[in-house]
Amino acid sequence: MKANGSWLAWGLLVLALTFSSLCAAQTQGGESEDSRWFTVDSLNIGLGEVPEEVNRVTPREAIRSFLELTDQEEYAAAAHILNLSEFSEAEQREQGRELARQLAEIFQRGEWLSVSDLPGREDAVIEDPAGQNPRVGETRRNIEVSSLKADGETYDIRLGRYRVGDQEPAWLIMPISVSYIPALYEQYGPSALESYIPERFQASFGILRIWEWIAIPLFVLFIGLVGWGVHRSIGLMSKWLPSGVSSIFASQIGMPAALIAMSLVTQMVLDYVVSFSAVATTTFRVLLISIMAWGVGTIALRLVDTIMLRLTRRIVGEIDDTKPRDERRLLTSLYALRRGIILLTVTAVSIYILGQVQLFETLGLSILASASVLAVLVGVAGQTVLGNILASFQLSFAKPIRIGDLVIFEGEWCYVEGIFYTFIRLRSWDERRLIVPVTYFTSKPFDNLSVKSTKMYRSLTLTLHLSANIGLLRDKFLEFAKEEDSVIEHHKLLCYVTAQTGTAQTVTCYLMTSDPLAGWTAEMNVREQLLAFIRDNHPEWWPREIVVISHNDIARGAQGKSTGGVDSVEVKPSE
Repeated sequence: MKANGSWLAWGLLVLALTFSSLCAAQTQGGESEDSRWFTVDSLNIGLGEVPEEVNRVTPREAIRSFLELTDQEEYAAAAHILNLSEFSEAEQREQGRELARQLAEIFQRGEWLSVSDLPGREDAVIEDPAGQNPRVGETRRNIEVSSLKADGETYDIRLGRYRVGDQEPAWLIMPISVSYIPALYEQYGPSALESYIPERFQASFGILRIWEWIAIPLFVLFIGLVGWGVHRSIGLMSKWLPSGVSSIFASQIGMPAALIAMSLVTQMVLDYVVSFSAVATTTFRVLLISIMAWGVGTIALRLVDTIMLRLTRRIVGEIDDTKPRDERRLLTSLYALRRGIILLTVTAVSIYILGQVQLFETLGLSILASASVLAVLVGVAGQTVLGNILASFQLSFAKPIRIGDLVIFEGEWCYVEGIFYTFIRLRSWDERRLIVPVTYFTSKPFDNLSVKSTKMYRSLTLTLHLSANIGLLRDKFLEFAKEEDSVIEHHKLLCYVTAQTGTAQTVTCYLMTSDPLAGWTAEMNVREQLLAFIRDNHPEWWPREIVVISHNDIARGAQGKSTGGVDSVEVKPSE
């Protein structure tokens, strides 16, 4: 009997588990079938019958109907677009009207709400002709209308699709969003100042209220005066500070500091003094975020520039190739760091602005859909600019040239003064400034006279008569060259005959100099002294063409003398 009872108990348990599994499967299937809406037993019974002017068929029509009804101050009818299931029937009648009025104020003063962006289909299916959205064609039963922040917290206003029995589904503000209305009204409701504004100025005129058309220009004028005062104060402070890096930094941050002060004061006024409509508030908010981010980024960049200026003055001094190579390499690296900071700042500021104004949510899909077209346009239109930017980074990291290097570019002796994003600034020997695109500079061959060492061989060439005494000339060259301070490594001084013609010989002298510019000066000095020595002591060494009319020819030495004693006559000097 015990065995039979045990088997009977096990059989009943298996049957119960099977039945519960079938019920669960049916429930899950029912939920899957009702994924287009939320099934409820009743909706807003305490509000009575739904007026004919209330349209809740699609999300777009539901919000449009709500805004039109509240604009006409028909808050009792607008309350039918709120799901008040969390309230009792009596509370629905009492609080529905007030909650609708508060939500209307929130929509009017909060984020700018574009009704046209809401789905116009009953099932709120995601439509994307470009096919970029991975959820395209998906039916939804709740969507986001707006996302607002209050006291540092984010609150979403969402629409849900509800169905009672066999009735047509309707789109209503979800209960969780209805519960957020009091907290959001505290943040976006009318300020205390508005209670003193006459009722006739509270009426709407276009996209703003009448009093806002008067208050906004005055508000902008007040903010402008604040910015002017900050800019003026920083300008005076820069004059009071002792001359140097601090005064330079103060003189450069006047404008960004003024813009930051203007944005902060504007934010304080909007938070604690007055509250404008959504159009004005959204516009001010986007401008405030952009101005604040730009001002902070500009001040950071000015700080980097000031630090670089101080390091340049202390470490490098005047930009030329007389400074040690390591110091010029450091300055080049600082320029590269500055460009990196600019690029990082611009990227960070752009991402911050886009994130704060929530453009990713409203424009993200359209931007992604147009990404390929934009990439082609940017690639074609900005090819030169991007090429210059990449080339400037290549120069800064590979360092074929450094700040202060002496280069010969297209026949010009120039110092490298700066390597920027799109161009290189060169200072010529006569103090002119050559602005050369980076890609053009890197595509042309150039001589870097400072890449390894500033030492440089210089040479001077003299054309003399065949009778010139090369040994005496060599001694004089060594004597004059050793007197020059910039001539180094005297054991490398050379003087030889390097060419010869029928009437003249070419003498070339070589000397090693400490740097190219001083070497040029030393070469000129030695040449002048050699020419003066030949002119004053041996003018017969000058090259010339002669016609021999006797045997007394100085070119033949003693063999040229004869009893006739007839002199030679110079016919034509030869350079």
